[in-house]
Amino acid sequence: MNKWIIKEYKDLLLDELYEIMRLRCEVFIQEQKILCEEELDGIDNKCIHIILKENEAAVAYCRIVPKGISYENTSIGRVLVKKTHRRKGIAQEMLNISLNYIKENFNDDKVILSSQLYAKKLYESVGFTVESDIYNEAGIPHVKMYRYI
Repeated sequence: MNKWIIKEYKDLLLDELYEIMRLRCEVFIQEQKILCEEELDGIDNKCIHIILKENEAAVAYCRIVPKGISYENTSIGRVLVKKTHRRKGIAQEMLNISLNYIKENFNDDKVILSSQLYAKKLYESVGFTVESDIYNEAGIPHVKMYRYI
């Protein structure tokens, strides 16, 4: 079983914050060619951060955004798994941990996310449903999805 770290921004150690940003840059900026300005959106300090580390390096990450910041409901975003660790069930495990955390700590029964179109099946596998047409975000096709908890 993986050991997940769940922290508010104010509780992150500098090394943890660095690892999160390094991994987000690797996946979103280098792999997916998302602009740095779009990736660093200024709301990390309001989020809950979920990290999986292996040998002191982050290998999976997502953040929980409280309702009223990005959407009218609580949302999950910046979902990523390091290339070397993909297709091992880590993303599903992380999403389930995130949903459980939201259920236990937030006063919200609906969770929203913006899924890259290619990742839609991942989110469907943990109970999310598409609620929008395809739209462009950061030059990548997305769909808005939701799940009740």
